[in-house]
Amino acid sequence: MGNPYAGEAALVLDGQRHVLKLTLGALAELEASLGADTLVALIERFEGGAFSTRDVLALLLAGLRGGGWSGSAADLAQAEVSGGAVEAARVAAWLLARAFTVPGGDDGAV
Repeated sequence: MGNPYAGEAALVLDGQRHVLKLTLGALAELEASLGADTLVALIERFEGGAFSTRDVLALLLAGLRGGGWSGSAADLAQAEVSGGAVEAARVAAWLLARAFTVPGGDDGAV
């Protein structure tokens, strides 16, 4: 588990645990990778359940980079995610939510 008070989450890629965090730099990279899309549009897609695999990959890549990972988008696309696509989407949504909220009464488990 990452530190939820620091906006961190954890994800296992190819059997190795990684900490993800949407730092300001990671958020800027995310905006750039989405092109014309905005973070507000991305949040709305996740809230409405209309997000794409591209959205999930972009969020995870930004979070991994914010956590210090030096892999590429191609590395992430080829990686085996423990928990599969459902876990990847869950962690991506959690990261996005944590980037703009303060942890409350939940246990922050990710």
